[in-house]
Amino acid sequence: MDSHDILTTAIAATTHGRVLTKRAPQQLGVLAGFHGYYENADVQLGRLSAIPGAEAWTLISIQGLHRFYRARTEDVVASWMTRQDRELAIADNIAYVDAAMAAALHGVALSPLVCAGFSQGVAMAFRAGVRGRARTSGIIAVGGDVPPELLADAEARFPPVLLVRGAQDDYYPRHQFDGNAAALRSRGADVTTVVVEGMHDWTAEVSEAAGAFLRRLIG
Repeated sequence: MDSHDILTTAIAATTHGRVLTKRAPQQLGVLAGFHGYYENADVQLGRLSAIPGAEAWTLISIQGLHRFYRARTEDVVASWMTRQDRELAIADNIAYVDAAMAAALHGVALSPLVCAGFSQGVAMAFRAGVRGRARTSGIIAVGGDVPPELLADAEARFPPVLLVRGAQDDYYPRHQFDGNAAALRSRGADVTTVVVEGMHDWTAEVSEAAGAFLRRLIG
């Protein structure tokens, strides 16, 4: 069959996402987490909880909409998107995060709001932080790239950013890390860069850097 005879149609559909929330009795702010590929909201909530001082923040961990099973197990994991229908997926994800925050954090003050992503979740943290409905006070980005469409958008405004990579991380090499930092600074962003020992992982040293960043944000 000639590929020119095939019509591709994008269909809008309703689906349900999964969000974990851990409220702080007297919160300093809201810390929203975005997990990496082949992970889930539980993993990212654990990372957020391990950040020094996190007990004073209301934590929300948002799971990607595309669920599947971890190989040869019954563990459910997720991803945020693929390159197929990329622009539609980006719009869907931003709308989903806005709805997730509105529903899960109903009655909770969203200021300050910090978005924290790992690996594939870094792009979602930036998209939620820059394009999302709620005003964001900071972004924690660990082991992942800044979305190119945001850097190309002259109207995009970036809050303070903590950019972290492992010294032996082949998934997020030094040249990409340095390029992201330079690009963000050229857009006027306040960028803190940290290189920790390790590979593609969120370690205790990463949590310490995240805690210091949060303390600086709240003065």
